[in-house]
Amino acid sequence: MIESIEELEAIRKSCHSMVTKSSSLSAGAALIPIPGVDVGSDVAILMRLIPKINQEFGLTPEQIESLDTESKLFVMTAISNTGSKMAGKYITKKLIVMLLSKMGVKVASKGVAKFVPLVGSAVAGGISFSVMKYMGSRHIEDCYQVALATLENERRKHEIIIEPE
Repeated sequence: MIESIEELEAIRKSCHSMVTKSSSLSAGAALIPIPGVDVGSDVAILMRLIPKINQEFGLTPEQIESLDTESKLFVMTAISNTGSKMAGKYITKKLIVMLLSKMGVKVASKGVAKFVPLVGSAVAGGISFSVMKYMGSRHIEDCYQVALATLENERRKHEIIIEPE
């Protein structure tokens, strides 16, 4: 469990670094001028990246399940309130494909761009980097908000209430 705002900020920074590296891998895969290779690699990259982010923030299904009932309920409510589709969930290929399809215009334009000689692959790489960076960063911010709310809730639970005499 995350115990301080400083620890939470360090996790956020570390996760943003992971997302940048993964976005670069995605861009590299998009440079390969074979349609479809990049989407397959994006799915594979996200299938590894999202669970790592969840784990860093203490939001894997197993981590949540190990919490006491009250904390578990609070975390699940916080996840619901953020609208996160990936925090606290088992990450499946079907879930990733569904989320990528919601980014449809960018993903489709990436595929079309590959057919433009020379510049097309570079454009596809830029789009791929942007989509991956957006999805990863958005997930980090969702997880951050859940973890921050959970941290504040834990602090409130452990505050010593001093009653006036």
